[in-house]
Amino acid sequence: MSDIFRDSTVGSLLNTLSNGRLFPHPDQRPEWVLPENLRNPPAGRSSDDTHIDKPRAPSTKSSTELEKGPAEVTEKPVQDKPVVGWYDDNDQENPMNWSLTKRCFVVAMTCLLTTSVYTGSAIYTASIPDVMETFNVSQTAATAGLSLYVIAYGIGPMFFSPLSEIPSIGRRPIYIITLIIFVALQVPTLYANNIHTLLAMRFFSGFFGSPALASGGATIQDMFHFIKLPNAMVLWSVTALCGPPIPLALLGPIMGGYAAAANGWKWPIYELLWLTGFTLLLLIFWFPETNAETILLQRAKRIRKRTQMEHLTSESEAKQAHLSASSIIFESLLRPFQLMTEPVILYLNLYIALGYAIFYLWFEAFPLVYIDIYHFSLGASALPFLGLLLTAILTGICYLVYNKYVIEATFLRTGAIIPESRLTIALFAAPFGPIALFIFGWTARESIPWIAPTIGAALFLPGLFLVFQGAVVYLPMSYPRYAASILAGNGLARALLGGAFPSLYTSLGIGGGCSLLAGITIAFWPGLWYLWKNGAKIRAKSKYANF
Repeated sequence: MSDIFRDSTVGSLLNTLSNGRLFPHPDQRPEWVLPENLRNPPAGRSSDDTHIDKPRAPSTKSSTELEKGPAEVTEKPVQDKPVVGWYDDNDQENPMNWSLTKRCFVVAMTCLLTTSVYTGSAIYTASIPDVMETFNVSQTAATAGLSLYVIAYGIGPMFFSPLSEIPSIGRRPIYIITLIIFVALQVPTLYANNIHTLLAMRFFSGFFGSPALASGGATIQDMFHFIKLPNAMVLWSVTALCGPPIPLALLGPIMGGYAAAANGWKWPIYELLWLTGFTLLLLIFWFPETNAETILLQRAKRIRKRTQMEHLTSESEAKQAHLSASSIIFESLLRPFQLMTEPVILYLNLYIALGYAIFYLWFEAFPLVYIDIYHFSLGASALPFLGLLLTAILTGICYLVYNKYVIEATFLRTGAIIPESRLTIALFAAPFGPIALFIFGWTARESIPWIAPTIGAALFLPGLFLVFQGAVVYLPMSYPRYAASILAGNGLARALLGGAFPSLYTSLGIGGGCSLLAGITIAFWPGLWYLWKNGAKIRAKSKYANF
């Protein structure tokens, strides 16, 4: 835990202010000795020899070895200059080598951050009736507070996630700075005296709260070997409202429903302020940097300062030595848009975006079904979301069992995992979506008990969860260097479709709207089968894919 505090925002500040005397890194301790390879660099190496070692895929490894994973970056000279890298395969500053407890703690912090921001969308739905009355606006105008928030947190990662991949910035500063702004924005939201101010604050809140919604997956990838990555990803996935909903994101409408019913539209915003404020305090004190290139760059700076050997450099510094800061930033910001044109990425983005849009339509459908048809109270109308939470948990458990006894067993037996194998579970789960939509749409009537559409809605989760989980593991495996940018583009597609989807249920009715969505979902199935069968051939033509 002392290492986590040392690498947190507060710990890093104290370390810097004390010139390394407080919470020192290994290279700041008196007994530290400069590694031999940095004192006597081999000569005659050119920039063409520069490389980052990929994780080795052994034919036989124990479960413990798989959990630990190999070091990813080694000390290689660049342009005849010694490169500061990991000291050995067990270097404890390498996120891949952190203890399981430390990595699980960081995953929990990432999930909490994701939960807090996603709750901000769901919790607002309970405020809509009082917003309409307070500001004397239509339901469309009041609902824009939800849509703008969702759209904004799809746009934000297109800027913030690429910045987190720049070694000189890293992931931690992006999380902390944007969360500070997010928390601060809740104050003018609460004191908004007209609908225009309220909507503007909701948009900016979504924008600045967005980084973890895409970069969270990349943060987890920083710490786990690819064979164990799904076990950690599943926890982040169930905190993502875009895939399977999560405890607080689902409890968002429940908490907000009772609060708004008792105290008006501001109380759900107060709840969001308290939750994100608490999250901010935890992250400031306990969230470390996980980007390996950023950690090595900071190490190189410390060693240069201590030894006065200005020629020492990190891998990322050597690669970008010929680039200006502006060109690095421009290239990083452009990358998510370039990656979105990749056929594999484009297809999965659209497929997941459709599921995301359907999920967001539950927020429109549930009041129509449980208030108008079954005459539930405002607070009780959100309780059926607990059915989604239950199936999310059960599906997550089943997925972990599948990963251990099928995926990991295959890796131990063959020594390799084909990325497309991650889509097998998605093929199995895809039919759950249309089935759930048909059940929900055509059982939501007074003559049929309320439990029937609730079961239908709950069955939607296994399909959405497993398709989403397959995609968020498959894409980083296929394009490992650009995980944050890829997930940012995926988030943009989800948010734009989810936030801008038309009011189908008002126009077509519950049954007609659900049937239309089910038909669109079924139309996507052939593409998933084609990608499972031919994905490797498609990726072979990409300059971004890993082979």
